[in-house]
Amino acid sequence: MDRPGSSLKPRHRISLMRRFFDSEASGGMILMGVTVIALAVANSPVAGLYFSVLKTYILGLSVLHWINDALMAVFFLLVGLEIKREMLDGQLSTWPRRILPGIAALGGMIVPALIYLAITRNEPQLHHGWAIPTATDIAFALGVLAILGPRVPKSLTIFLTALAILDDLGAIIIIALFYTSDLSLPMLGAAALCLLVLVALNRLNVTALAPYLVIGAVLWFFVLKSGIHATLAGVTLALTIPLQAKPKKSRAEDAPLHRLEHAIQPWVAYAIIPIFGFANAGVPLSGLSLDAISSPLPMGIALGLFIGKQVGVYAFSYAAVHLGFADLPAGATRLQCYGVALLCGIGFTMSLFIGALAFPGQEDLMNATKIGVLMGSALSALAGYLVLSVAPREQPLKPSRPAAYN
Repeated sequence: MDRPGSSLKPRHRISLMRRFFDSEASGGMILMGVTVIALAVANSPVAGLYFSVLKTYILGLSVLHWINDALMAVFFLLVGLEIKREMLDGQLSTWPRRILPGIAALGGMIVPALIYLAITRNEPQLHHGWAIPTATDIAFALGVLAILGPRVPKSLTIFLTALAILDDLGAIIIIALFYTSDLSLPMLGAAALCLLVLVALNRLNVTALAPYLVIGAVLWFFVLKSGIHATLAGVTLALTIPLQAKPKKSRAEDAPLHRLEHAIQPWVAYAIIPIFGFANAGVPLSGLSLDAISSPLPMGIALGLFIGKQVGVYAFSYAAVHLGFADLPAGATRLQCYGVALLCGIGFTMSLFIGALAFPGQEDLMNATKIGVLMGSALSALAGYLVLSVAPREQPLKPSRPAAYN
């Protein structure tokens, strides 16, 4: 498989990162609008049609399952490509660059989970949802940063992106380890065979994308039937896509991984994620009472996102910088770093996704999950925006070592 430093010219990487920021930020703003529309539709006279369409079965799966299991596999494919690219040839390609976002991501997963479990301690049936508030929605968070414009240094945008990518990696591991059941050994064997073929294609330096995509589609089917969540097939496929172009080519964007990432990124940002948001954010608010909002499930999620994320990300980051393990992102003040920690509490896409895995077929619990995710994410977005909008932009004291993310 590909090794660190296998891509070609860093100047192409810069343009790719800029395109990534632009698409994620604008996609995040679209997602905000779609969320409002979904809530409006779910509480309008056409709500019956909305929920009926989502429950309609096509080829053995409901429309909602096609969205969450098939379309989101493409989302996870993009996530996997981004993780591989950044780990091998990007902002996470060296250990010094991984330390601060890695430690921050770890804190941003541990503290929210502990807060959720503390709040739901007397409700054992809710404990399975502990991972819901551990994720960060990079599109939403970058959308807020895009609204702030030049008030936020680019180094913080890169830091947030790196943190969210590692956060996604953690979510993928959590899904694989804790949200898998009723495994089918024959289907797992067939999936493993597909994976071996994909690895062989990589080793043989096959750079055409068609063989990978065809076998990846077969892999998705076997993973769907195996008991492991089908979206993990997208991540697995991504890890086998070559990062190197053919030897005779000199441009980094000619590499299969870059070509596939460029091809699917707009579809994910402008179609798949908005469709997912529209299908999953709709929750009926009629009869919603203060008691329902303050019940353990939505409060555990909301406080896990709003309190747990900011405390975990900022406290772990502060400790890493204070102990000399890492430096602040270049040109960023501590208050700006705290504002970004607040934005990490926007857990919309991945939190809703994990919620669907934690409470499958339990409509009441899913509605409570959506309320908690929406509350926590909205509070985090608003607080993060306010802090970053008033945070001074003066340079911090010069660190003893070169600052990260110059």
